[in-house]
Amino acid sequence: MNFFQAQDTARRKTGQLVMLFGLAVITLILLTNVLVAVVVSWGGAQRGVAWQDAVAAVPIENWLAISLGVLGVIGVASVFKFVGLRGGGRSIAEALGGHLIHQTTTDRKERRLLNVVEEMAIASGVPVPPVYLIPEASINAFAAGFTVDDAVIGINQGTLDLLDRGELQGVVAHEFSHILNGDMNINLRLIAILHGILFVGMIGYGLLRSGGFSRRNGGALVALGVGLLIVGYGGTFFGNLIKAAVSRQREYLADASAVQFTRDPGGIADALKKIGGYSAGSSLDNPKAEESAHMFFGAAAPKFARSMMATHPPLEERILAIQPNWNGQFPYLGVTPGAMAEQAGVSAFSGPIEVQATPEQVVAQVGQPSPESVDVARTLIQDNPPDLKNAAHDQYMARALIYGMLIVQDGDTAQEQLRYLRARDEALVNDHLDTLLPQIHASAGAHRLTLFEMAVPALKEMSSAQYRRFDQNCAQLITIDKRVDLFEWVLHRLLIKEIKPHFDGPQIVRGRIKKIGRVESEAAHLLAVLASAGHADYDQQQKAYRAGADELALSVAFDYQEVFDFAQLNRALAKLRKLHPLTKPALIKAFASVVLADDHLSEDEGALLHGISATLDCPLPPSIYA
Repeated sequence: MNFFQAQDTARRKTGQLVMLFGLAVITLILLTNVLVAVVVSWGGAQRGVAWQDAVAAVPIENWLAISLGVLGVIGVASVFKFVGLRGGGRSIAEALGGHLIHQTTTDRKERRLLNVVEEMAIASGVPVPPVYLIPEASINAFAAGFTVDDAVIGINQGTLDLLDRGELQGVVAHEFSHILNGDMNINLRLIAILHGILFVGMIGYGLLRSGGFSRRNGGALVALGVGLLIVGYGGTFFGNLIKAAVSRQREYLADASAVQFTRDPGGIADALKKIGGYSAGSSLDNPKAEESAHMFFGAAAPKFARSMMATHPPLEERILAIQPNWNGQFPYLGVTPGAMAEQAGVSAFSGPIEVQATPEQVVAQVGQPSPESVDVARTLIQDNPPDLKNAAHDQYMARALIYGMLIVQDGDTAQEQLRYLRARDEALVNDHLDTLLPQIHASAGAHRLTLFEMAVPALKEMSSAQYRRFDQNCAQLITIDKRVDLFEWVLHRLLIKEIKPHFDGPQIVRGRIKKIGRVESEAAHLLAVLASAGHADYDQQQKAYRAGADELALSVAFDYQEVFDFAQLNRALAKLRKLHPLTKPALIKAFASVVLADDHLSEDEGALLHGISATLDCPLPPSIYA
């Protein structure tokens, strides 16, 4: 399954879940009405009234009110829970007692984990997610968030202590599969909907307690409370069955994707074997773990591990799916925590491989990281000066790093930009900027994009006030010289796409447009921008544009972009972002056909293609543009 199919499948799964839970809600409404009818009949019998007469005496609007009441209770409770999850992945991590691993950590195991996550994120073409450490001795992990931009990775302490680097890579690759395949959004919606259904049972429990203290209607309240308790928890039971079935299916896909990503079936298989041979397994003690059990790498609630309620397939089946010749033996972990982490930190990935991109290969690699992608990502990271790499991991220096990318090399304009910053940002940030600026100006565009992605977790550590000031300063630095170049535009798009959701909430876009014809002018404008930016003379530009336009069967003539209207470009991207997932491959192929029309990808073309793909939620591995 490729990235676009995975996104479409996740979208359809969400629709199916809504339908299934809609049927569950209708069933709850009917059962509640039946329950009230039974209680009314019982009350009538107490007064010597036949049950038929007692039920018939209830006005029809009362039954309607009961139905609307149940629907309202489920809806309000689900929305309330959903609002509580609007913080995205970090709200889940914090609810589980996790604490953020800061990018400046000096702990060797934490640093190794951050390096693995950083490599895989850059190789995948997605923002580097913040990483939270969960204080549990078991071996487990999860990815949570509404989109790739607000995603976080959670890692149990036992995972950090007991897995070597290859096994850790396998687990992290599994979680990145969930991020790329759109599973996280489904998982958060499941939590909210199940909470709404469970709330009916909670009301029943409240009525049950109230009935015990009531002398007048105590019996009826107790009966109604018991009934609602049964109905609510019965609905939750069947809701959990649906959740478990969906989760088990997605776990097999994530395991297979992790093997494809790392080209090392031993990494993830050995991690699963260690869960089987470890006394704590993958279980969690946190009471919040059960509602989010379907998000974890391993079964967080092992009491259901062999039942229809299991959120994960049995360990043996998962291992055999990866290693068919496995002998069925689990290793006994007779080691103290941390001992296995001392093993060699050699990467399980293969050596550097030369990558030659065609338009078809560009499309095939969207959201499909490979060992080659990781090789390129690791090279890009290692080739940056140590001072710049360290700066990307500190929130004060990371701000200086981004400012430096926006400072021009022209003397007068640069001095005006620096004066502006000194008057408006913290002295520590400006001190770092003075030190880093010469190295930033000497770095290449691909390395700057890599440094930006490396800096994302540190930038997310800013306070809200610091972010507002940082965002305003970046916008002002871009406009001081009264012109916007392509790199500045790309950087600003990435800031909006990858940093803003952390502070303002995720931006969820519904892809409903299925025909390119409905966005013909917007697609033509982007093709013209790419052709104008990447080719020297008009004939080459027109030829490149035609290569992309033919892929989309566009009849719009080439419109040379001598001066780029970035506001128009942003509007075009906002419309194109609403395309259906299965319509986007043709668009990405058309873009790639334009920039590769001369069999060469320039630095500007690569940066522009990266920014456009990121904005369209089509993460592009660096092996394409680096």
